[in-house]
Amino acid sequence: MSIRILSAADVRAALPMPKAIDAMRHAYGQLSANNAVAPPRQHISTDKGVTLIMPAYLPEHSEFGIKIVSVYDDNPNLNLPRITATVLVLDPETGSPKAFMDGASLTAIRTGAGGGLAADLLARQDAETVGLFGAGVQARAQLQAVMAVREITRVNLISRTQVSAEQLATEISEWTDAPEVNVVSTPQAVVEDADIVLCATTSATPLFDGNALQLGTHITAVGTFVPEKREVDTTTIRRAHRIVVDSRGACLEEAGDLIIPNAEIRTENETPNIVKNELVLGSAEIGEIVNGDKLGRQSDDEITFFKSVGVAVQDAVAAAAVLAAAEAKALGTVVEMT
Repeated sequence: MSIRILSAADVRAALPMPKAIDAMRHAYGQLSANNAVAPPRQHISTDKGVTLIMPAYLPEHSEFGIKIVSVYDDNPNLNLPRITATVLVLDPETGSPKAFMDGASLTAIRTGAGGGLAADLLARQDAETVGLFGAGVQARAQLQAVMAVREITRVNLISRTQVSAEQLATEISEWTDAPEVNVVSTPQAVVEDADIVLCATTSATPLFDGNALQLGTHITAVGTFVPEKREVDTTTIRRAHRIVVDSRGACLEEAGDLIIPNAEIRTENETPNIVKNELVLGSAEIGEIVNGDKLGRQSDDEITFFKSVGVAVQDAVAAAAVLAAAEAKALGTVVEMT
């Protein structure tokens, strides 16, 4: 029995962003069509962080994988990445491992690609200005994905530290077909003229005042996956004409961006702008839009919001795509296990 081991560089070479966006279109569509086996992810907490175990199986296309991802906030102080992850691809016919690959790079690409797909389905066709919160790996991936589906000419970004924001701005300016990049000092400057707002931070509290959003803006929030944290405020949720999630079940349990506003709206005896008192249950899954079961943007004036907490089908589908490309290109190292 042999297994192919793939580094972060191998994963990036095997899964360019346009291909990753296509993979996420397939993954989300299969999830919403109930063609995927994806148990709720398991959380194992330690004193320093949390480890998540995320299995998924898509029988129709024989995509089968398990991701183990750890989030340790103090790791950067040890010169270690905050997020570490590995993905194991299994053969659904035998249960044997087929590939073992870096999961951090895969997670960055597939999460970015999910946001890119959301922008493709929900942002205005003429969207050209991005407001970016964050300067980490996911901020880069989200912007790269949006640039794959829209002709972006300007980016206004802000980060927790000026140094990280300036470093990212310099990096973006060196990309092919680079947009104009501005490091700004206030959240309002990020969102006030943005066509697309990308939130990719570890913030526990809202990043901006939803009143600053212009009509027609699309917002993607991917930074938090726990119910007590959020990147957008209740005003943003109230103003959104269309709320889209990656998975209702997952977001109902983990998306503070929707759970907290839902509780506030109930307390104030308001009727949410989606349906009854459940913002999550009344939303559309992005896979339902892919499958044609729900509508995406319907006018240039709509404010649209996409919340992703991440689902295991993304990893299984992305990993299968990586393995297929790696086999075709002879990437990685094949190790005999027996």
